[in-house]
Parts: sequence; C-alpha cells; structure tokens
Amino acid sequence: MGGKKRKSLTAMEKAQRKAEKKRAKSESKSRESQTKGPSGITIPDIRSKSVLNEVRKMKVLTPYTVASHFNLRLSVAKDMLEELHQRGVITYVSGGRNLKIYKPAE
Repeated sequence: MGGKKRKSLTAMEKAQRKAEKKRAKSESKSRESQTKGPSGITIPDIRSKSVLNEVRKMKVLTPYTVASHFNLRLSVAKDMLEELHQRGVITYVSGGRNLKIYKPAE
C-alpha cells in the first residue's frame, strides 16, 4: 500500500527540461501574437457614385456577395447593407436571423 514511488534524478531532469521547452514555446507564441497589428480593412465610401453604381448592377445583394465583391469582412458587409437599406438605396427581400437578402431599389 505504499504510494507512488519517487522518480529518479534523470527522470526529474527530463521532465524539467520538457516543461522549460513548453514554457519557452508558449512565450515565443505570445510575443508573435503581440507584434500583430490591425488588419488593413478599408471600408468603401457608401456615398461614392462608383460604389452605388456597383451595388445597383448586382441582381441580389447578400453579405457574402458584397464582401467578396468589395473585399470586406462579412461583418463590415452586413453593416454596409444595413446602412444602404436605411438610405433607401436597396430594398429588403427576405431572410432570417443569419442571412438577409436585398435587391437594388427601383
């Protein structure tokens, strides 16, 4: 009924080296993540005629189509579509909680 036996010196040294390597690896990862800066996302000007013309040319407007066409993130594309809908440039067709479908206003 004795308990767990004590590790030998070499086994303890090996475990200590392994722990130090793991710690050094996690520190290097944290340094790399700190050097990352904000991504260069430029939001197109909603008021510009070129953006409005491109939007009017599209048959169907979904966040994915807008994001891929203007090279945006989906969250930015959703905000852009909501803003265009409030201005009356596009009209809401259908959709649920996750996906909203718009079309250009006549």
